[in-house]
Amino acid sequence: MSTSEPAAYRPPEDRTTPDRLLHARTGTDVSPEDLVLASGKDLTPHNLEWARRKLAAEGPSALEKLLP
Repeated sequence: MSTSEPAAYRPPEDRTTPDRLLHARTGTDVSPEDLVLASGKDLTPHNLEWARRKLAAEGPSALEKLLP
């Protein structure tokens, strides 16, 4: 494969990572700080309040929605 055709290569479908291996939760509670850091934002009072509201509305799955 030449370097001029990088989009032409596609890995076989069976090499796709299973969904069960993609989740980041470790069984611990998700804190507002975790959510802010996972979103790539700075730990500021404003961002922490955003994270508290998001956790209240979505629960721990809010973290899963932010991570790849």
